[in-house]
Amino acid sequence: MGLLPKDPPPGPSREDFWLSPVRGPWLTTILGSVLLVAVVIVGVTGFLSHAAYNPDLGRNAIIPRDHDFQLLVFNWPTRPTWLFALNQSLHTIVGIIAVPLLLAKLWSVIPKLFAWPPAASPAKALERLSLLGLVGGAIFQFGTGIFNAQLYYPWHFNFVVAHYYGAWVFLGALALHVAIKLPTMRKAIRERGALQPLIDDITATEAEPHEPGGLAPPVPEPATISRRGVLALVGTASAGLFVVTAGQSIGGPLRSIALLAPRGRGSTFPVNKTARLARVTPAMVGATWRLELSGGGAGEPLSLSRTALLAMDQHSYDLPIACVEGWTTTQRWTGVRLKDLAGHAGASNDMLLHVESLQPGGAFRQTTLSTGQWRDDEALLALKVNGADLPLDHGYPARIIVPALPGVHCTKWVGKLAFGTPA
Repeated sequence: MGLLPKDPPPGPSREDFWLSPVRGPWLTTILGSVLLVAVVIVGVTGFLSHAAYNPDLGRNAIIPRDHDFQLLVFNWPTRPTWLFALNQSLHTIVGIIAVPLLLAKLWSVIPKLFAWPPAASPAKALERLSLLGLVGGAIFQFGTGIFNAQLYYPWHFNFVVAHYYGAWVFLGALALHVAIKLPTMRKAIRERGALQPLIDDITATEAEPHEPGGLAPPVPEPATISRRGVLALVGTASAGLFVVTAGQSIGGPLRSIALLAPRGRGSTFPVNKTARLARVTPAMVGATWRLELSGGGAGEPLSLSRTALLAMDQHSYDLPIACVEGWTTTQRWTGVRLKDLAGHAGASNDMLLHVESLQPGGAFRQTTLSTGQWRDDEALLALKVNGADLPLDHGYPARIIVPALPGVHCTKWVGKLAFGTPA
């Protein structure tokens, strides 16, 4: 005698519980195919964002190096200057507008979540296991990602670390699920065509042939929406989310209606972390502030006042700065080129640059820049923005600005610059 009864219990485990005639392999295949493209974009840009931190340098690594799979990790370039801004915009925008697709996809396959028995064979057990990682991973990744973009952190774990490992679980389950379902997807397109079901209106919408254990209902109700109506509804929801979020990345008129972009709406120059939140006081950046500049351990460190820095050759560049949360902005930065400061410090061209903030704590109070980053002609120790002194919340008296560098590594309230060889 089996541990489970042969007949399913009353409720969603019974096939006749599900009545929608539009639900079936074709609709699930179309929704899944579009969602797969979006997930690949979000996944690739997520791993590229990880690479942009240059986790192999200094103390940049947030993921412990011994536990980092190092996918797509390489020496992050400084060109084009908008590279990181584009990467994070795609990651955030595509991730948000994919939510209606994800919900529709889950709706289309929900009978499978209640299939009876739960594991009729080893193959079915493997499929259910992939669904557990797929559905759970999707909810976790999309949920925590959107919470992060909304600056809401109801958890007590490191978001970056959890999001990174969660991506591996989710994408692994997705790869397994696609491999298992690929024959079904091919069959659905071969039998019904890629576009033919979109031609049918409500009156012509009929259920696909029922197969035991399949998605099409055995006794469907009359259609209340066509398949093209379902796709139009999902597309409209995604377009709406684009309108109210993308302005923080794209700018222009969309910025003023970015209702779901907490740091992007109505502001062309958002503040990621205020001086108060970072515990940087006006006294710390007052007249006694000095930049400690050293090079490779040779000689005594230089101590430079802001007046001394302003007396050096000043350079101005229009450069974007982008945050991992999705917003980006371009401002005109003015300051001393980092490679000129390297010359004052006596640093050689093969050294790394370690930057420390006056900020007393926090994961991003320091960063290490690669040789290619600090030697870029437009890499600055910025002293001014748009012709005026940096506001305190934007890093006064000095901050790092490097083309294509993640915003969190454009260190504010700089106190030390130390050129040295790799550890």
